[in-house]
Amino acid sequence: WHASIKAAPYELLYGRKCRAPICWNEVGEHVIQGSELIEVTNEKVVVDKEKLKEARSRQKSYADRHRRSLEFNPGDRVFLKLSHVHNVFRVSLLSGYKYHPLHVVSYSLGQIREDLSLVEEPEKILDRQERVMRNKTIPFVKILWKNHPEREATWETEESM
Repeated sequence: WHASIKAAPYELLYGRKCRAPICWNEVGEHVIQGSELIEVTNEKVVVDKEKLKEARSRQKSYADRHRRSLEFNPGDRVFLKLSHVHNVFRVSLLSGYKYHPLHVVSYSLGQIREDLSLVEEPEKILDRQERVMRNKTIPFVKILWKNHPEREATWETEESM
């Protein structure tokens, strides 16, 4: 029902009121009421249930054709088909930061630039490697930086160091 056109769009388009699918008995404007409405509705529900049962059995027979039983021995390596798992991040479980003195990292003022960025200094070279890029061999070194763990070591060109 639209207030601006004072009718339902279906009524304007087809010139009659829309009938709910449950009351589709015969063509025409025959109004079903009372116990007759309940009988017609129950008949349609039974028909719909039968159709759903047929569809369910058809899908099951298709799935059964592709299903097979497998047996594995202890120690066999088997790939499992898992459903896609997405991590759920629950904001309600977050808690505020609790101060701990070990979390504070102190830097001398000589290590901090005017733009408040830290001067990174290399501590040692962990590894060397040569990479070929466009027919040119470029030497790389893996640098461990001061105040950083080994997992944060980076590959840099030898000439930039």
